[in-house]
Amino acid sequence: MTASHAGWTDELARARLHFVTGKGGTGKTTLAAALGLALAREGRRVLLIEVEGRQGIAQLFDTEPLPYAEQRIAAVPGGGELRALHIDVEAALLEYFEMFYNLGFAGRTLRRMGAIEFATTLAPGLRDVLLTGKIKECVGRTESDGRHTYDAVVVDSPPTGRVVKFLDVTKALTDLAKTGPIRGQADGVVRLLHSGQTAVHLATLLEEMPVRETVEAVAELDGADLRPGAVLVNRVRPERLPARSITAAADGRVDASRVRTGLASAGLKLPEDTLDALVEETVEHAVRVAAEQRAREQLAEADLPTLELPDVTDGIDVAALYELAEALTDQGVRL
Repeated sequence: MTASHAGWTDELARARLHFVTGKGGTGKTTLAAALGLALAREGRRVLLIEVEGRQGIAQLFDTEPLPYAEQRIAAVPGGGELRALHIDVEAALLEYFEMFYNLGFAGRTLRRMGAIEFATTLAPGLRDVLLTGKIKECVGRTESDGRHTYDAVVVDSPPTGRVVKFLDVTKALTDLAKTGPIRGQADGVVRLLHSGQTAVHLATLLEEMPVRETVEAVAELDGADLRPGAVLVNRVRPERLPARSITAAADGRVDASRVRTGLASAGLKLPEDTLDALVEETVEHAVRVAAEQRAREQLAEADLPTLELPDVTDGIDVAALYELAEALTDQGVRL
């Protein structure tokens, strides 16, 4: 395979539905929010959706838990706005009953009887069909003037271990319905998810396990005829040593006397124990950088556009989300 390339491609700029997945702990919810903010620049309207019931978006933006309703969550420079939606499976099922079967009252009765939980337990694939069906509705919705309600939709998706099953609605349907409104709606979902309008981005860290899971997920997405988008490398830390020094330092070959001389020439005279600690820290840094270089080489196997996000040392708040969004914009993220 060729090496992965940096930047957002024209093909990705044409997509309107962006899923963000990643191994747990890679910051996929944070990156989904940052991507939503980046895409909402220049007066765009973007919807950020979560499907796992964790209320992670509300926590990120320091707001009340999201209802099953689209609401504005952030303004974006240039007149854009980011809205958010927490999809509740039960509410989505009732919406289906009302939309396709005119069973609004019966649906409420079913909820009291616990039939909705029974239905989604009996046919686990139904849950994903409901979630992706609601996502499709948001992507396709238009205003009275014919313009799409949302310029883009970003989904904080299930982690990489489950994302293909979540998106492979065709397989879920074989156990659910051969005909009827749900089947017709789901066929439309399949067309959207397998089209050029959809991209699945993968959040990762420069660490062995997340990188391996990312490469495996790309192969799995390819196998299911789903389109991988970009690799979003999170928490990238600066390299403090010249490239030529990394290998030697990672092997513990740091000349303390040269360090002492260099510090002295800069007017710094450190106690011996401080110097020893500095040498030890240099070795640790070099070991980490060498491991990250190997991780980058592994990621290159995926042959995808790669964007890097800086490590935010003070924790993630709304201001940090805007900073990450700006970093994405600087790397070409656009609609």
